[in-house]
Amino acid sequence: MEVFFTSVNEKSNSEFVFQSSLKIIHILDVEISANPEVFKQVIKSRDNWVSLYLFCLFNTLFFFERCPTCLEPQNLTAVSEFLLLGLSDDPELEPILFGLFLSMYLVTLLGNLLIILAVSSDSHLHTPMYFFLSNLSLADIGFSTTTIPKMLVNIQTHSKSITYAGCLTQVSFFILFACLDDLLLAVMAYDRFVAICHPLNYSVIMNSCLCGLLVLMSFFGSLLDSQIHCLMVSQLTFCTNVKIHHFFCDAPQLFQLACSDISSHTILMYFMGAIFGGVPLSGILFSYTRIVSSILKVPSTGGKYKAFSTCSSHLLVVCLFYGTALGVYLSSAVSHSPRKGAVTSVMYALVVPMLNPFIYSLRNRDVKRALQRLLKIYSLEYYSATKKMKSCHLLIYGWNSRVLC
Repeated sequence: MEVFFTSVNEKSNSEFVFQSSLKIIHILDVEISANPEVFKQVIKSRDNWVSLYLFCLFNTLFFFERCPTCLEPQNLTAVSEFLLLGLSDDPELEPILFGLFLSMYLVTLLGNLLIILAVSSDSHLHTPMYFFLSNLSLADIGFSTTTIPKMLVNIQTHSKSITYAGCLTQVSFFILFACLDDLLLAVMAYDRFVAICHPLNYSVIMNSCLCGLLVLMSFFGSLLDSQIHCLMVSQLTFCTNVKIHHFFCDAPQLFQLACSDISSHTILMYFMGAIFGGVPLSGILFSYTRIVSSILKVPSTGGKYKAFSTCSSHLLVVCLFYGTALGVYLSSAVSHSPRKGAVTSVMYALVVPMLNPFIYSLRNRDVKRALQRLLKIYSLEYYSATKKMKSCHLLIYGWNSRVLC
């Protein structure tokens, strides 16, 4: 009779390798029928045993390469909801945070709506610059509305959950309005470049058709960017950990929670960021380089001040927008605390949309005059309406007194 094993130790090692190989093959979803006779023929010698061991080791490494973020086996579940951990876990801070963010959100809505109403109601503001400004205010309303109401609801209901569909929707709209803000700021920089560097041809270049086309291109470009990010997030596979250390669903945070390979998604995300972030920023820098060179050629000091004052508000908004975004990126790169990154994200998610109406209204005489005229009209209408209501009450009271008499 042929002897297959020379020692008990080799037999135990062979059986261990056989069971390990079956488990690894099962993990890889490969169907195989374990025939002991075939296995005995394979491990007749020590060399074959070593080759089989190396084969098992290769399969093990291959399996972990398929899921690089999971060095330990985890359950891959169909995620139905995520947990937004928010800005703080302290229950005593929740009423303070609720009041603070509610007031900031209401100020953001009121300020941007007043800008839109002032531009639309005043014929003196029907120019390309204020047309882009009203669209920027509309984008700021959508930008803050995407994140803040959900956070307020979670604080009020003491719940941290958000559905999978709601998370995808939030990612899509957040990137849509953030990218739209970015592109509109670049369009406004081009408008200022034409107004200062080519003032005689301004009305010809910046006609209504071109202005509408620039806004539509900005919107569809932002829509493309948001849908690509939404598609990338929808293809991710998540493990059992569904806690997001943020107050809204952010695409980079979801990539960190993914249990699948995200190398291609990360490359695509940086590529889209370079296109929709780097290209508009380069256009803004180029426009202001030409603007500064043109202003320096103006001989009088008053002329330089007047030319610079027309673009000072926009330059301040650009510095605020890109400065806060760069600060969030640097803080997340230096500090590995996700909670600190969430706190700094409040700057560009809520503070910047809230400050934009104040910057344009306080530093622009035309906008201030339009707002004063708008408030005066509404106050007169309110006064006349209350006066009519009082007269109606007096008539009703007099008629009732006559009936009683």
